Amino acid sequence: MKGLATALRPLRTRHPTLSVSGHVSVAFRSLHLSRQVQRGPNSSSTRRPVDNGLLFKKYSLPKGPGSKPDSVMELPQDTAGPPAKKTAYIALGSNMGDRIGWIERACNEMDARGIKVLRTSSLWETEPMYVLDQDRFINGACEVETSLEPLELLDALQDIENSLGRKKIIDKGPRNIDLDILLYENVKVDHERLKIPHIGIAEREFVLKPLAELIPTKPIDHSRPWTLIGNLLDALPKSSSPLTTMTPLSSHHPPIQALKPDRKTHVMAILNMTPDSFSDGGQNTQLDEATLLATVQAHLDAGATMIDIGGQSTAPRAPEVSVEEEVSRVLPAIKLIRSHFAARPTLISVDTYRARVAEAAVAAGADIVNDVSGGSMDPDMLPTVARLGTTICLMHMRGTPATMSSLADYPASEGGLISGIARELVGRVAAAEAAGIRRWRIVLDPGLGFAKLGMQNVDVLRHLDELRHWPGLQGLPWLVGSSRKSFIGQVTGVPTPKERIWGTAATVAAAVQGGADVVRVHDVSEMAQVVSMADAIWRY
Repeated sequence: MKGLATALRPLRTRHPTLSVSGHVSVAFRSLHLSRQVQRGPNSSSTRRPVDNGLLFKKYSLPKGPGSKPDSVMELPQDTAGPPAKKTAYIALGSNMGDRIGWIERACNEMDARGIKVLRTSSLWETEPMYVLDQDRFINGACEVETSLEPLELLDALQDIENSLGRKKIIDKGPRNIDLDILLYENVKVDHERLKIPHIGIAEREFVLKPLAELIPTKPIDHSRPWTLIGNLLDALPKSSSPLTTMTPLSSHHPPIQALKPDRKTHVMAILNMTPDSFSDGGQNTQLDEATLLATVQAHLDAGATMIDIGGQSTAPRAPEVSVEEEVSRVLPAIKLIRSHFAARPTLISVDTYRARVAEAAVAAGADIVNDVSGGSMDPDMLPTVARLGTTICLMHMRGTPATMSSLADYPASEGGLISGIARELVGRVAAAEAAGIRRWRIVLDPGLGFAKLGMQNVDVLRHLDELRHWPGLQGLPWLVGSSRKSFIGQVTGVPTPKERIWGTAATVAAAVQGGADVVRVHDVSEMAQVVSMADAIWRY
């Protein structure tokens, strides 16, 4: 890769112009090119240029009606202080090997090099363009904060690509990782190595989709502020093969494609390792290893694709156990499943709202963290999941399991039930992103039975599709857990949770019709049949 001095030589000799916000033109007047190159501890190719002098920029003020000739002022930038932080938007792409894995490694590399990833879009699977004889791409975008100038940022991104083994054989051909600067502040760059805004944004759905998730009301060109990214996306002709988001579950399983019409619904089997869960308390805690394994085997054979293991009951009056007790309940079950089903990789989620339990469970082999509090009950949960890089299910709940039943008021003046759930989930998604969780690692749960009473739960099922399309929640997958819950007993008149199979079946069918990607159930054999039939009706 060319050094920074070489990269900037055309800039110094030909003075290409950069336009800022369409109103102020900037030319580099002079630049002290003496740089020190620091090599990072983890990569011999990591480069951190350091200014040793003053950078002068010439600002040429715009002409307007009746204006005087251009006035010019030269402003020295004192590099003794910390460099200013700038916001940029980076395109992420891959169509070789572990496509999501490559993109996640690239984001981690950006973070490690001081290019802080603030937010990410979803990841979208797209057909290739230009060179059609290649695999499908996964594309996304991220918002970053950086002190690097545009060409320095380009150098850093290309160095990351090289460190990840990218080899460019043909232009627009296959690549394991592709990082492009789409936007940088309100700056226009027209350089032989770099064009900002990136060429072709307005015609490329696979670029506009991710950008519209991050900045739908921002213009690409600030000299044309009336043309917003969201407007450009809406103006594109409808694709013959609609794009779909990709939510990874594990390295051994395909991701959830929440916008794919013919996707199959996951059946999540509940494995409560507690003595006091509302419908199956104590059922699994006294089992010997052979019987527990037989239970898991039966769930898998019946059609379960996930096993959800919990060690703390979230029933309203259940006592809270210690972290150590919860860990001692869930870890043996996770390890047992991992050791005995190695030839049949099984998706495991851990049902917990505690960061220490989540971390121990992931270390033991869990793939997903299923947090009924949406990351609100333990301040360490979201940062821990971000560090682990795992997928998290954020459920809607108010208060705690002990107080949630008293917090089920959703005033019409504030939009009512569905609006309340949606707005609060948007807040939990924002909190997860602020903690460093990638958007493509988020699953949502409307929280049936949690801060919702009686027919409110029926209303949620009626309006699940509205939640899926709520601004800020689009494209994310949904988990619905209605199994054996009290609202089913209230409607059907069945007081015993274990006898609510038929009522549960109706709610599971409704969840599939409403767009659920995962249904969480106790009665796996029966509900797997319901899901198969519901998929045949609505997923085609």
